[in-house]
Parts: sequence; C-alpha cells; structure tokens
Amino acid sequence: MVDHAPLPRPKAGPITSQLNRQPPVDRNIPDYLHGLNPEQRDAVLTTEGPVLVLAGAGTGKTRVLTTRIAHILNTRMAWGSEILAVTFTNKAAAEMKKRIHDLVPQLDGLPWMGTFHSIGVKILRRHAELVDLKPQFTILDTDDQLRLIKQLLEAEQIDEKRWPAKQFAGMLDAWKNRGWTPKDVPASEGSHYANGKGLKLYYDYQARLKSLNAADFGDLLLECIRLFRENKDVLAEYHRRFKFILVDEYQDSNTAQYLWLRLLAMGKPAPEANICVVGDDDQSIYGWRGAEVDNILRFEQDFPGAKVVKLERNYRSTANILKAASTVIAYNEGRLGKTLFTDIAEDGEKLLLTSVWDSEEEARQVGEEIEQLQRDGEQLNDIAILVRASFQMREFEERFITLGLNYRVIGGPRFYERKEIRDALAYLRLVSQPADDLAFERIINVPKRGIGDTTVKTLMETARLMNMPLLEATRQLVETEELKPKQRSTLSALVQQFDHWAERMASIPHHELAEQILDESGYTGMWQADKSPDSPGRLENLKELVRSMEGFENLGGFLEHISLVMDRDAGDASDAVSIMTLHSAKGLEFNTVFLPGWEEGLFPHQRSLDESGKAGLEEERRLAYVAITRGRKRVRLSVAQNRRIHGLWQSAIPSRFLDELPPDVVEVKDTGSSYGGYGYGGGGGASSRFNKIDPFESVYETPGWKRARENQSSRKGGGPMTIEGNLVARSVNTGSQSSSYSLNDRVFHLKFGYGTVTNIEGNKLTIDFEKAGTKKVLESFVKPG
Repeated sequence: MVDHAPLPRPKAGPITSQLNRQPPVDRNIPDYLHGLNPEQRDAVLTTEGPVLVLAGAGTGKTRVLTTRIAHILNTRMAWGSEILAVTFTNKAAAEMKKRIHDLVPQLDGLPWMGTFHSIGVKILRRHAELVDLKPQFTILDTDDQLRLIKQLLEAEQIDEKRWPAKQFAGMLDAWKNRGWTPKDVPASEGSHYANGKGLKLYYDYQARLKSLNAADFGDLLLECIRLFRENKDVLAEYHRRFKFILVDEYQDSNTAQYLWLRLLAMGKPAPEANICVVGDDDQSIYGWRGAEVDNILRFEQDFPGAKVVKLERNYRSTANILKAASTVIAYNEGRLGKTLFTDIAEDGEKLLLTSVWDSEEEARQVGEEIEQLQRDGEQLNDIAILVRASFQMREFEERFITLGLNYRVIGGPRFYERKEIRDALAYLRLVSQPADDLAFERIINVPKRGIGDTTVKTLMETARLMNMPLLEATRQLVETEELKPKQRSTLSALVQQFDHWAERMASIPHHELAEQILDESGYTGMWQADKSPDSPGRLENLKELVRSMEGFENLGGFLEHISLVMDRDAGDASDAVSIMTLHSAKGLEFNTVFLPGWEEGLFPHQRSLDESGKAGLEEERRLAYVAITRGRKRVRLSVAQNRRIHGLWQSAIPSRFLDELPPDVVEVKDTGSSYGGYGYGGGGGASSRFNKIDPFESVYETPGWKRARENQSSRKGGGPMTIEGNLVARSVNTGSQSSSYSLNDRVFHLKFGYGTVTNIEGNKLTIDFEKAGTKKVLESFVKPG
C-alpha cells in the first residue's frame, strides 16, 4: 500500500463551533478551544509523542478527545483516514463522530473510528487470506458458537450435562481476552475442563472455525494480532496509515486489546509514538470480564517519556460529593493518583447515611423520600437507585408498584421478568394449580430432560382430545406405551415429583417447599453447574424469591400477589426512577442517587474478596467511587441491620467503605428510635467515629404509606388458593369415565396398526396388535377398525 502525504491546502480560517461559549473570547485561537480549562487545553494541544489523559469522573473527557481530533484535522497534521480512534461502544463512537462533525463541518473523510472489534473485523476482511480465512467470513453469534461447541463435545463423547457448553464458551472468551491462541494456553488452564480435554477442544474449535470460514467475537482481535505478528509488511502498512491513535476508556481494555494497540502504536520508537489514551484508573470496574487496570497503570513504562495530563476539575457534582469519593478511593494502593475538585462555591448537601432494620424498611424509606423529592419539584428521571447485586432490586420494584411510582430497570429485565424467576414461578404455579398448562409447557424441559418436540406435541394432542390439563394427560399417557420407554420413565418421574410436592403443601411452610422444589427438580443445580458470569447472580435472585415468600400466609396468596405485581400497568414511563446495578451506572449521572446495601459481604461483595483478594477489594472500592460520583446534588447511603444473603438471615456489618468517608461531609440520621445504637467500623465491626446510627423513624402515617395500605386492602380476586381446590382441579377428567369400546372390538392405531381390544381400564385399552404385539394405549388414540 502506497502512503500518500496530505496535499497542501490553504490554511483554513477559524471553525465556528456549535457549542455555547462564555466571554471573553480570545480571537487568536480557534473557536473549538474556547471554554477548555488549562488542563483540557494541554491535553488537546499536546500532539507529539505518547499522552496519558487521566480523566476523573465528570471532567469532560469526551470533549477533550473529540476536540483533540478536531485540532489535528484543523491544523492539517493528518487526514481523517490517518487517525485511528477506538471506543468501547458503538454509541460512544456515534456520539464522537457527531461532535467531530459539529466542530469540523468541512471535514474530508472521517477517522477510522469504532470499537476494537469493529475496527478489527475491518482489518481482517482486507487481509483474510493471511489468517486462513476468506474476506466474507462469518462472525458467529453466541447461539452458533454454543451449537458448534456441543458438536465437538459429542465427538469427544463428553457429557454436556457434566461439562456444559456454556462453561467452555466462557473459558474460550477468557483465553482470547488474554490474547492466548491454543499454543499459548498453559497446560494447567487447559486441564480444568472435561478431565484435561480443554486444550484439545480449543485446537479442534479453531480448526472447525477455519473449515466453516468463520470467526467468533474473540477472533476479531486475536487473529488481528496474529496477522500483525506474522506479516510485518502488513503491520508496517498500518504504521504508515495511522499517524495518530486515540483510545477512550483505556482502563477497561483487556490484554488482547492492549497487545493489539501496542502493535499498531509501535511504528515509531516508544517515546515518539503518537498515541493518546484517555481513561480513569479509579473507574476500572470490569475486571470480572477481563479488563486489566494494569494496562493504564503501566502506560508510562510502555511509553517512556509519556506526558501525563490530569483532568481533576469536575463539572458534575458538589464539593462534598467529590471530597467523599476522592477520600474513599485514596485508600487504594494500585492507582496513579488524582483528586477531584469543583469551582462551585457552595459545598452542597452532605451525604446522608441511614440505618434501617431490614431490606423491606430500606425500600420503604427510599420510596417515601422519593415522594418527598417529587413534592419538592424533582423529576423522577433525575433519581436513581444503584445496587451492588440484582437481587436487591425486588424490594424496590415491589415498593414502587405499591406506591404508584414509575420506574425503569436499566441494563436488564425487571426482577419478575428474569428467566430464572419466571421458571421458578412456573414450577410453583403448577404445584398450586395443576391445570396451569402454560406453566407446564415452560418447565417440562427446564432443566433439560430429553423431552423433544414430538413428545410435547403428543402430550398436547392427548390433552386436547381428552379435554384435560397437560399434567393430567401426562399422568395418563405414561401408563401406556404411546411414548418411548425413556420418555415414559422421565415423564413418570416428573409427575411423581409434582404429586409429592402437592402433598407437602399441607405439611411444610411454603417457602421451604419452594426451596425443595427448586433443588429436587434440578433447577438450582442447573445454574450451579453453569459457569457463565451471570449464573451467581441468577442463584442470588432465586434465593431472594424464596425469601420474599416468607411474608405470605400460603403459596396461593404469594402467587396471587405476584400476578398483581406483574399485571400492574407501569404507567407513563417518560418520567421514572432508574434502578440498576453499580456496574450499569458507569457513565450516567443523576441529581439524586440512593446507594442501598452498604454492608460487608454485599459491598464489598464477598465473592470478589474470595476470588481476587486485595485486587478484588480495590476493584470494589473503585465501584464505590463510581457509585458516589454518579450523584450531582445528593447521595443517600443506607445500611440494613439485618439482611438475608445466601438464604440466611445475617446481622449485617456496615461496609468498611463507610468508615473511609470523611466525617465532615457525612450526616448520620439519628431518629432516637427504640432500636438503639448501631456503630460500625472499618471493615470488621470495630469501634467507629460513628458510634450511633438508628433506623429510620416510622413513617407509617405518611400519604404514601396510607396509599400503599389502601392498595393492599382493595385488591380484587378470589382469595388465596386452597389445597382442596387443587385436589378438585386434579380430579377432573382423570380417566374414570367408561370406554366407548368393548372387548374384542377391532381398532386401528396410527402408530401400531390394526389390533383387537383385550382389556379395558377406564379410558385405557390393552390391544393385541397384529404386528406390534400387545400394547396399552389411550382410547383417544384409536378408531374403529
């Protein structure tokens, strides 16, 4: 590829910016530089050599990045096609393109701009043959990848139930994120799957991809790295092409992305490389999916002489919020160091810390405070609840539905719409009401029982012909030979399980029954065996569902409540409270943020501490920093004295992060409650400067609580379901009716052919077939012969 230098053009005049600028204006500099603070301008104008822009939360990093590109283009240092700008999301890339076009409207050609993977695939398609692919190769989606893995498992005679395909897919993703080809994987890593067959499967998987002319998501960078390493001329071509490289959110990069960037940036000696990375080491919170905070921490080692520009002037939050966040994050050792500040004269409200009795009280007091904010003129869109774990959402969702507060869940479905919750509810509905065919259809093969579509179709046809529920039709059918022995055995065991669970309803508490159902059905075990990153959260959600049942008198009452909750109209969601996990909140901001559940074991999360030790603790602390800096005006923290985690009630210990907050910016709510004092200390319940935190005072007579109480009492419906009702429902159409056939009648069966009736038991016929021998079948499956 021939390198063409930019043709000389007349020097462009100042570019009119579409951004609002404040006087006075210096007419000697381009408009796009007006309004930048000194540090931002320094980051924009330093165009020679490596640059690390440490951009704290709310310091205008996106503006710096886009203005830097506009400056390079405006000063004719490079054409658009000679600039590589890498982002982490397509949304960020689109926003950046728009901003650049606004700043440089006469732009001739946009930079190479997009996500790591979108740029990777663009390069790969140009040089596909060099990595044993064709230019129009297919990019596998998740379903295709799992189907391919299952084929490989079957070929190796590996039990997919014991070694799930999802588990191996997760291992592949982790290996590729680290930049490992099959020959790079340590033997110890490959031995963790399928009794040591993991590495062989990786080789086979990659070979199969090549034969299919396909690549998975991880290959889009991994094959690029291979391309550059094995073809120096190709790498040199891109060294000549890209005169400037810019990277957003560098703290979130993984090892493969790091290696890819290093190869592209090393066209010049490291001290001269024109690479600018923008990021915040204090906001590196995605280690669990492969992000390496060390990438940004060692930038100055990778590029000696790099200029470091710190953006610490915050344009989002009050001084008190910034002081709290900066003080907490300073406890981390693995950081480059910066302190946020604001030019706003007023300090703003202090952070409010409240202790509550339990999670139900926590949700209640948050709901009441949101109502008060509404009365004060605050929009719901400006309010968010940020939780550490998704199971915490349930209490808030139910409270807001009861209070009539609109809400939206960001980054995932609502609690009762999650797959694992809907599956569990289907089991409970079918135990409570055996005629619930929709519930039966949902769970018949969850977890997998080897029941195929043909068998399900047979069950449904039988139920239709005999005018009975699917569960009862299954009970009838398993006593015949209409199904294959394996399916008969499986379905017979399932029917027996439901019979046993129905019998236990009268003898054990319904929440204990629910736990037994999830265990004995194999549903809990299914998620325990699943090694995907979201499986621990699904298990937590199931435990939260079981815990929530304790507040109801019986299973029927609980299911009625759920039906009402799920059926409630969400109303006009144009103005709604946002509920999300802390990880989903990165990049967002709200006037008011509620941060519930700041307790040891929940936040910092015990799993992070167990799996990653000190590194895990520091990432959890970065998560706390992100949480606090989402607030513009108000931050409300809460601690529950009692919380149920992993199915057990625990007396909670307040989070160590609370004791790391500076005392002069925190107000502790002391209501003089009869619950008494509640001190907390740095991570272990030790003595603390906060020697007394009392639960939130009772607000049972507030308008919101009165309305909630009225809503509870005005619910319509037939009341809780009874066990007797279930027995009656199950007794309908049980096959006790007399048969329309007689002994020695000749009949025809679609599957078994012609035969003679030799015995009659209700609606079941024993038939001596001419070719199939003696079989027991349902009457509805034969016709006179």
